[in-house]
Amino acid sequence: MTNINVALYGVGEIGILIAKAAHLRGLNIVGAVDIDPKKVGKDLGEIIGLKEKLGVIITDNPNNLRNVDVILHATGTYLDKIYNQIETCIKLNCDVISTCETLSYPYYRYPDLAKKIDQLAKEHGVTVIGTGVNPGFVLDTLVSVFTSVSWNIESITAIRSLNAAYRRTNFQKKIGVGLTPEEAQKKLTVGEITGHVGYAESVFLISKFLNLEINKVEEKQIPVVAKKNVTINNVTVEKGRVLGLKGYGIGYYNDKELIRIELRAYIGARDYEEIVIKGTPEIRWKSNGTQGDLATVGMIVNMIPRVIESKPGLITMADVGIPRYYARL
Repeated sequence: MTNINVALYGVGEIGILIAKAAHLRGLNIVGAVDIDPKKVGKDLGEIIGLKEKLGVIITDNPNNLRNVDVILHATGTYLDKIYNQIETCIKLNCDVISTCETLSYPYYRYPDLAKKIDQLAKEHGVTVIGTGVNPGFVLDTLVSVFTSVSWNIESITAIRSLNAAYRRTNFQKKIGVGLTPEEAQKKLTVGEITGHVGYAESVFLISKFLNLEINKVEEKQIPVVAKKNVTINNVTVEKGRVLGLKGYGIGYYNDKELIRIELRAYIGARDYEEIVIKGTPEIRWKSNGTQGDLATVGMIVNMIPRVIESKPGLITMADVGIPRYYARL
C-alpha cells in the first residue's frame, strides 16, 4: 500500500506528533488544518520542528484540502463539540481516523450522532473511526486479545496507572493538578476539567469484542489529595492540594459486575498497566507502563491501512481485527 495522501486536522500537541510520525513513515502529507492564528499560513514543517519545509501550508478552512485519502483528526474529546468537523471531513470524501475519545464507541453517549455519521459515511463511501491508546488499546483492545485463550470468563479488571508529573501540562490541567479538592470536584461536575473520558467506551468496546450485552455502566472519578508537599520532575503540589485523579468504569452483565476499568493518573503514581481475567484459565499480565501520547500517535498511523481496507461507515476497534505495526504503509 503506497502513495497514501493524508491531512492533519488539528496541529496541537498531539497533531504535531501525528505529523512527525506520518512524515517519518513516508506518508504523503498534503494538507493541515488548525484554527490557531499563530500557525495558519505557516509551513507544517516549521511548526513540527523540521529543518526543511514540507510545502504544506496550514489553513483554517478544511474545505481547502485537496486530494486527501485519510484525514488524521485530533482536536477534541466530546463528539457533540467536534461533530461538524467530522461531517466536513466525510463530505470531502475522506476516511477519518480521530483521537476523539467518545468517537471510539459513540453509540453510548451520542447514539443519534453515531447514526448520522454512519449514514453520511456510507453515502460518501468513506470510513470513520475513533481510537488511540485509551480508549482504543490498553484498556479494551489489548484486554480482548488476552481473552482469546479463555474457556470461560467470570470477571475482567484492567488498570492503567501513570505518573502525571511526566505528562504534558495540558494533561495535568485536565486532571486538576494543584487545585483544592473542592475546586477539582466542582470543575469535574460542571465540565471545566474532564479527567479521563472513556471508561464507558472501553467497557462497551470490550463487550462488543466479546459479544456481550452490558445492561448497565457506572463511571466515577475522585481527586487524589497530597498528604504532604510533593515535588517530582519540577512539578510541585502542596499538602492538601490535588495530585490528580482516580476513576473507574464498571460494566454489568445480568446485573453482575463483569468488566471493571480503572485509571490512576496523579503526581507520584506508579507507571504500569495490569489486566486480570478471572476464569479458565486465569490470566494476569502487568507492564511497566505505556507512553500515552506516543502510543496514541502510533495507533492513529497504524490504523491507516485497516481503515482504507474497511467497508464504508462508522466503525470501532472491534470491527477491524487486531491492530499492528505496518513496516510499509
